[in-house]
Amino acid sequence: MRIERPGEYALTAPRPRRGHGTADHGAFESVEFGFWLYLMSDCVLFATLFATYAVLVDNTAGGPAGREIFDLPQVLGETALLLLSSLTCSLAMLALEQGRRDRLLAWLSATFVLGLGFVGFEIAEFRHLIALGFGPARSGFLSAFFTLVGTHGLHVSSGLVWIAVMAAQIVRFGVAAPAVARRMACLSLFWHFLDIVWIGVFTVVYLMGVL
Repeated sequence: MRIERPGEYALTAPRPRRGHGTADHGAFESVEFGFWLYLMSDCVLFATLFATYAVLVDNTAGGPAGREIFDLPQVLGETALLLLSSLTCSLAMLALEQGRRDRLLAWLSATFVLGLGFVGFEIAEFRHLIALGFGPARSGFLSAFFTLVGTHGLHVSSGLVWIAVMAAQIVRFGVAAPAVARRMACLSLFWHFLDIVWIGVFTVVYLMGVL
C-alpha cells in the first residue's frame, strides 16, 4: 500500500526505493501483477458462491429461514472486528513505509488478534447452528450459507497464518528488504479484499436474510 497524499490510501504496494535496482523493481511488478490475477480468480469463486446462495436462499426444505437463525448483533460484532482489522492493516503498511519495525509488528499483531476474534465468532455461530440441527445437510439454503460463509472464514484463517509468517520474516530480515515490502503489499491487498467480500456477505446473507 502506498500513501499518495495525506489521508489517501491506494491499493498498491510501496515501490522499491531508489538504489534497489531495476531487477528488484521488475520482480516487484511481476509479483504484484500475479497476485492481482489471483485476487481476480478469487472474485470469480465468491461470485459463484453468491450466485448459488441467491438461487438456494428460499430452498429451506421445511427448515428454518435466515430470519429464524441469524443473530444480527453477533454478526455486527464480527463485522466490526474485521473492519477494524482493515484499519490496523493499513496502519501496518504506513509503519512499513516509515521503516518502523516495532510499530509494524504491533499493528500486525493487532490485525491478527482482530482477525482471530472474527474467526472465533464464526466458529461459534456454526457450532451453535449445528447443535440445533441446522447443519449444512438440512436444506439447500443452509448448504449454500455454510459454503459461502465458511469459504470466507477459511480465507481469513489462511490470512492469519500469513500474518504470523510475515511477522517472523520481519523479525529476521527487517523492514528494508525488498521481499518484505512485496509480501506485505500482497498481504494488505488480500486482507482488504476479504473485508470487501465480507461486506457483501453481511449485506446479502445477513441483512437481507432477516428482512
